Amino acid sequence: MSTGTNDSADLHHRLRYLEDRAEILDCIARHARGCDRHDAELISSAYHPDAIDHHGNATNSGADYADWANTAHAATSQVHTHNITTHTCEIDGDSAHAESYSIVVLLGSDGRTAQFISGRYIDRLERRDGHWRIALRRSTVEVMFTADARVVQSRFFTEQGYPKGTRDTTDLSYQRPLQADSPAPARWSAPPAPSGESST
Repeated sequence: MSTGTNDSADLHHRLRYLEDRAEILDCIARHARGCDRHDAELISSAYHPDAIDHHGNATNSGADYADWANTAHAATSQVHTHNITTHTCEIDGDSAHAESYSIVVLLGSDGRTAQFISGRYIDRLERRDGHWRIALRRSTVEVMFTADARVVQSRFFTEQGYPKGTRDTTDLSYQRPLQADSPAPARWSAPPAPSGESST
């Protein structure tokens, strides 16, 4: 009888751990998606309202971070992707510490250069009212460089007809249900070539 009880408790513990890990990773991913879509509500849902976010010298509360991030991204790029790679997490009751490696690529406002940033999100998360959210985030930058991005404006690429992400809720990822024949809200197209230059 005691063995069965112990097995049940152990199963419950392991299931709870897996549920916690999945919710924490979902929280980190939700933040990244919200940044790329400039979805303030989605970004904010990853933070507790009184959370603190450190990005270099910029410090924002969880409630204020989305407006700051969207403004900063809009001022320096026309599209970007936040990619979460290596992710580790330690859970202790209703508190957790996570380290998530990130690769952020931003296409510059000129559409001709891109910034590549590799860093980490170092987070303390707390479970409150049954939900995991970020309580403190500190971001690092490990590698950063600028690259030539003109290929996305070349005729070879633009004639492929690839959809382009939009920084709002018209993006294809919000479409429910996703349909094969629904027009993409945006596609890559070649801009007018600067004076004296060719677009190819």
